[in-house]
Amino acid sequence: MSKRLDISVVVPLYNEEESLGELMAWIDRVAVENKLSYEVIMIDDGSSDNSWERVLELKEQYPSLRGIRFSRNYGKSAALYCGFEAAEGEVVFTMDADLQDSPDEIPQMRRMIIEEGYDLVSGWKKKRHDPIGKRWPSKFFNWTARVASGIKLHDFNCGLKAYRRKVVKSIEVYGEMHRYIPILAKKAGFKRIGEKVVQHQERKYGVSKFGMERMIKGYLDLITVTFMSRFGRSPMYFFGGLGTIMFLLGGGTAIWVIADKLYCQANNLYVRAVTDQPLFFLAILAVVLGVQLFLAGFLGELINRNSSDRNRYLIDEKF
Repeated sequence: MSKRLDISVVVPLYNEEESLGELMAWIDRVAVENKLSYEVIMIDDGSSDNSWERVLELKEQYPSLRGIRFSRNYGKSAALYCGFEAAEGEVVFTMDADLQDSPDEIPQMRRMIIEEGYDLVSGWKKKRHDPIGKRWPSKFFNWTARVASGIKLHDFNCGLKAYRRKVVKSIEVYGEMHRYIPILAKKAGFKRIGEKVVQHQERKYGVSKFGMERMIKGYLDLITVTFMSRFGRSPMYFFGGLGTIMFLLGGGTAIWVIADKLYCQANNLYVRAVTDQPLFFLAILAVVLGVQLFLAGFLGELINRNSSDRNRYLIDEKF
């Protein structure tokens, strides 16, 4: 059995033909200086420029380069997922193709994985070379992610990250979930998550491929990943519990309204028709919603119980 590579570097790219040669030379220099066996996996996410042709040219110069090309633009998460599947290194790195992530960080981040025992090390772009319109929304976004996940990282969305190999082989990245890989890793049982301040370069070529719509998608995916990490295998705990509370509150309120009318009638007091009271209709609405939520949880539980991957767990050791 051949010795496993020291590192794999997974690079998603979209219309980055100008920077690929410099990036590959930079990674190669760092790997050679530190005596690391390596591979670089470039995933062309449906580029409309000559990025793929550039990858093919670089393959002639760097045998350690591997390439994957999508027929159209699927997004960064899809590119990372395919890169993780193909990676063969003991430590897997991700970095963007725009030269804003520095390969010089690789040796130290690898040491944190190998020697300090971290499962995942995330870069922290403490000093960012981005316009304020990107920095402040990013700060708020990262604060929200920290509160929701309990993971104390300053920069969830930093493209430069290092992973122990079994981490990337145990998680599924989809949608816009590349921002929440630390949360997915924690859900899979990898709780040794660290952080390293990294150098952030100014963009040298081209323009950013991400607009403000990513913030909206990011928050929607944060809700999804938070829910899945807490209730993904037991949806009945969430929907059934909430439905039961609403049913009891609504039912109790409806009974109280009816009982109050009967009491007033028995004591010759002023009687207000039940159907004239908005509270009664709100109570009925709560009962209906409670039943629907309970049924949603029940159906979710039935679907989950019959899922093919319900009992697919990561086994660290076996004898």
